[in-house]
Amino acid sequence: MDQTLTYYEQHADVFTAGSISADMEETRTHFLGALPKGAYLLDFGCGSGRDTKVFLDQGYQVDACDGSEELCRRASEYARTPVTHMLFHDLSAISQYDGIWACASILHLNKEDLKDVLRKISVALKPGGVLYTSFKYGTFEGMRGGRYFTDFNEEQLGVFMEQIPELKVFETWITNDVRPGKEEEQWINILARCMWRRLY
Repeated sequence: MDQTLTYYEQHADVFTAGSISADMEETRTHFLGALPKGAYLLDFGCGSGRDTKVFLDQGYQVDACDGSEELCRRASEYARTPVTHMLFHDLSAISQYDGIWACASILHLNKEDLKDVLRKISVALKPGGVLYTSFKYGTFEGMRGGRYFTDFNEEQLGVFMEQIPELKVFETWITNDVRPGKEEEQWINILARCMWRRLY
């Protein structure tokens, strides 16, 4: 993760310019449709703050965080809200969120770390809460373009998520990249529900 975070610190301008205007409206609507009105959300790895701003503008209560200090600064300015500098492993909330939006963020973890973070996500969600996350479509795992990526296809995703019974995937779908010039790249999108039924 250190090398990946260094990439974002050094390439914040390019990353923000390439992602801030990406049209994620259809995917956001899909995610919000699985949540109650007035849901409390976590934008987990918020990047430019693009989605945080939209969620806030639509009246949702939103916490936002990112592992890059520079992106936190930019996202806070853009979305006009505090953004917490936090690594994925530092998530410690318990039954706090109705929904967690991890759009193209936790894909930077290797599979062992990803298991741990997904379990932390399940604890941070309220029982029945919903996670949205996305990965590049494929079977690659390793460094690519200065960042670490874990890719999934449907088969690998199914096998992987069986190891995390705390989260039950209830929908997956494939989309093309919405960033200009990257339309041929594909993503696998996931909606999963927190299956914990806690006594506290």
